[in-house]
Amino acid sequence: MGEVRRDAAGWYQQHGGNGQSSTGSRGLPYPHTRAMEGSCQREDRSENEPAVGPSGLSLELDAFVADLRAGQRRQGTLRFYAQKLGPFVDYLTASGIWRPEELMPDAIRGFMLKLAESHSPGGCHAYWRAIRAFTRFMLREGALGRDPMAALRAPHVDQQPLEPVSLADVQAMVGTCKRSERDLRDASILLVLLDTGLRANEAVALDVGDLDLRDGSLLIRTAKNRTPRVVICGANARRALGRYLRMRRHVGGDGPLWLAYHRGGPTTRLTYAGLREIVRRRARLADIAAPTLHSFRRAFAIEMLRNGADLITLGRMMGHGSLPVLRRYLRQDKTDLISVHRVCSPADSMTGRGRR
Repeated sequence: MGEVRRDAAGWYQQHGGNGQSSTGSRGLPYPHTRAMEGSCQREDRSENEPAVGPSGLSLELDAFVADLRAGQRRQGTLRFYAQKLGPFVDYLTASGIWRPEELMPDAIRGFMLKLAESHSPGGCHAYWRAIRAFTRFMLREGALGRDPMAALRAPHVDQQPLEPVSLADVQAMVGTCKRSERDLRDASILLVLLDTGLRANEAVALDVGDLDLRDGSLLIRTAKNRTPRVVICGANARRALGRYLRMRRHVGGDGPLWLAYHRGGPTTRLTYAGLREIVRRRARLADIAAPTLHSFRRAFAIEMLRNGADLITLGRMMGHGSLPVLRRYLRQDKTDLISVHRVCSPADSMTGRGRR
């Protein structure tokens, strides 16, 4: 790895890098990694930085993270804000802005312009949301007397339909699964992801006791919105689960639904990384491009809609209370629109002679 440095914009990268943060998607930008552990004490200083300790903005970031922790926010949420706000505070301090009351709209605008050089509109909007939450916290706590974002516009993001995995690709991947325990596990995973719209983290958190094979219901206890819900497996997914569980020994209700198998070692709960590798391996065997885990959720949404599911029920199954959020999953192509219009055309229904 190359030497890590801080550039003029205030975030960290490797020499010869692409301008992105030097950490991965699950890492935290130095030095604010320690915000996740209760401290954001800065160990690096510019020549003009006061030697009296961390800046007021760094302390406010500490307080913001502490407030999130007190609100029982999930680790993924804490990680998101640390990843986004660490570079923001670094940019401000590198620009000579140390205290919250010095934060002006131009400073935020400058950060967003710099960010746009190396990030997509969607990535810039994620930073915007984090900064907005941070400034609202400082307003609420009295650290800011006025809202520096009130006069600024959020980055525009085109709402592009998200691609689902195709049913043909899922069938091809399932076709690579034979009769070993691992194969039966993989087949059941692929079919359950498609048939329930589960998030990946929800899937790997399932226990055997959460499944009722009699009706195919799965109890989701670790939902993103912290509201438990029930999803349903159809006949094919239920049969695949039954075959896999019959192959396993000593299946207990409190054990994980899907196991990870290690050479020469004990079995453990399947992880997110393990689930992702299963999909990639099955795609390689089927000689297709590897779909993302979330593309199964999109396929579930659009296929349920095509098959007649109403939006309210679909939203409950997916754990979404907001129709605008749900709408992002519903990628309808021209064929879908033509099929619906042929049935529901107002002009054709006037005469009854429309072409169906």
